[in-house]
Amino acid sequence: MTLTAGMHAAMPFTAVLGATALTATADEVRLRLDWTPQRCTSGGLLHGGALMGLADAAGGWCAFLNLPEGATRTATTSSSTHFLRAVTEGYAEAVATVLHGGRTAIVVVVDVLDAKGRLASRVTQTQAVLR
Repeated sequence: MTLTAGMHAAMPFTAVLGATALTATADEVRLRLDWTPQRCTSGGLLHGGALMGLADAAGGWCAFLNLPEGATRTATTSSSTHFLRAVTEGYAEAVATVLHGGRTAIVVVVDVLDAKGRLASRVTQTQAVLR
């Protein structure tokens, strides 16, 4: 099974979204979403909800890969998104890293980059650690 197929099996919404997995380690999760007209709002801008969905999936997977011993899963309890640049072509790439790994919560930062490597949005999310 490919990394993307495994992601789609574990998080079915990522298949609906059209996300692909590039890397998934405890240090970094990197997902990609191609720009298509079907994922856009007016003016050819990749929809903010698509970017947020991509970031949430990357952040949740990153938190899962950093669960403390005895924990089984995570759930997003808060998420803050700052949109900085429109994605109008190519793709968006979400890069998730852990800011804080705790026993009851994991805080993840997800930078969403455009195809030129420019910061399009930054998401900070808190994931509850579930046992």
